Amino acid sequence: MKTPILTLWVLLLCTNWTLAQTYFPEKNNWQSKSPQELGINPIKVQEAIQFAISHESKENPNLKMAHYESAFGREPFGFPVGPMKERGPATGLIIYKGYVIGQWGDPSRVDLTFSVAKSFLSTTAGLAVAEGLIKSEKDLVHPYMAPIYPYDPYRLMMNKADHLDQEDVFDLFGTEHNRKITWEHLLRQTSDWEGTLWGKPDWADRPAEGVKQKRTRPQNEPGTAYEYNDTRVNVLALALLNVWRKPLPVVLKEKIMDPIGASPTWRWTGYENSYVNLDGQIIQSVSGGSHWGGGMMLSAWDQARFGYLTLRNGNWNGKQLIPKSWIDLSRTPTPANPGYGFMNYFLNNDLKEVPAAPKSAFLHIGAGTNMIYVDQENDLLIVARWIPNGDKAELVKMVLESLPKK
Repeated sequence: MKTPILTLWVLLLCTNWTLAQTYFPEKNNWQSKSPQELGINPIKVQEAIQFAISHESKENPNLKMAHYESAFGREPFGFPVGPMKERGPATGLIIYKGYVIGQWGDPSRVDLTFSVAKSFLSTTAGLAVAEGLIKSEKDLVHPYMAPIYPYDPYRLMMNKADHLDQEDVFDLFGTEHNRKITWEHLLRQTSDWEGTLWGKPDWADRPAEGVKQKRTRPQNEPGTAYEYNDTRVNVLALALLNVWRKPLPVVLKEKIMDPIGASPTWRWTGYENSYVNLDGQIIQSVSGGSHWGGGMMLSAWDQARFGYLTLRNGNWNGKQLIPKSWIDLSRTPTPANPGYGFMNYFLNNDLKEVPAAPKSAFLHIGAGTNMIYVDQENDLLIVARWIPNGDKAELVKMVLESLPKK
């Protein structure tokens, strides 16, 4: 019996020593080290930075115009309904063993982060499970839902006699198909939820096969087919708002952003019409991306802090903010898409995202491209904003080539 106890004691001692040796940045102060101090090739780091700068996205910096110049603007009901802002220059950070070894652009500038917001959204789901608000991510969603009362000031001016047959509330999961959807289906984008939310029908989001074909096809059984769909992401956001009974940005600030020392400049918004009356308060349901505007606006520094939290398996300086089990689930491949976990964890198991990176690496990715590259094997974090999606793998490869040989 003595040997196992002694072994356990040594393991605990080593774990505590490792945590004590891990650097975590204080608020408003992320320490830098020169590449040479950490055995990194400074020339290759600088080449990677120059690559990112010279390969800045050619899309219109006016994101409203960029929206209408893209396929998004040609979708049915594709007009933005949330705030957008002009973006800044190509920007990024390279963080190795916790220290900043390279940066470019304007990391303090607050910009839209597009679908990286989905990783913040799925985090609020994990926190709801951790606090017992949701018993299990495998539970059906509909038993958790009450009727939703939308806030619509125009209703005050309508002739109520003309609307006797219209419901005052709506049910997100009232159809036979939607009642089969679990939290996990929503998190993995395999729900095939049917309906319209905030004026955006599910079939209007990226109908690559054609609007008529998408509208008339049978709904896929939940869990069987992956489809990247922002209407359904917004369904998850509204469902989580009903579970938390308070705005998700408030939850995120209290549980995540304040503890990791994020700046006060980030904002998470919804749409001009995504308000509900909940417990006597008018609350905005947030967007899980900026497909139609809204979503998360934050600096590269704050992106890096969140990425660093996931690099450390949800632990920040000894405090487990996100359960490690939730990080593990987020990194578990979706059966219908082996390159995707929970939103928005893109996996590298098949080496398709970044062929030069370890299979264990993962990325939080949004349009733009906004990228948070997380590499636990190399203790490496890269934030890159406004780089073409096709160039992100080369940037990571160049940084990896600068690291000390193992």
